[in-house]
Amino acid sequence: MKVSFPVFAACIALTGCTQPGISQRDEVPAHAPDVAAIPVPAESARTAEALDTTTQAQRNAASQPVTAGARLLGTTVVSLGRPTEPGFWLKTPLVQTEAQGRVTNPANGKSAAVTLIPIAGEATAGSRMSLAAMRLIGASLADLTQVEVSTDG
Repeated sequence: MKVSFPVFAACIALTGCTQPGISQRDEVPAHAPDVAAIPVPAESARTAEALDTTTQAQRNAASQPVTAGARLLGTTVVSLGRPTEPGFWLKTPLVQTEAQGRVTNPANGKSAAVTLIPIAGEATAGSRMSLAAMRLIGASLADLTQVEVSTDG
């Protein structure tokens, strides 16, 4: 079995990361695109490829262009959320209620449609993003990445 140690170590290290006053939700976001069709990774999964169980069709759908009327909520620094939690989501203090939105990596212009999930904290606090969304926007899984967050029109 070939294990990508840097990705595996980053996943393990970041899985337990929390900030004081911020609780982690264990459930899968209820309104994520095709959430029922995105299986939870196998317990033996150790690489980013094995942990990201989204299909190419789901990645294509999530990377569709921004819809008219999108409203920019702000920027946030993201880290890898729980890598075993499937789907396209962002847990962020930039929203008060769950909503559909988009994250954009200003470094390369890539974006992904995500479910925005509220977490407690100041608007300037960091956010946690799903493995699938981070891979789709070309963000490093081991580093912090600044992204722009917007809601759908």
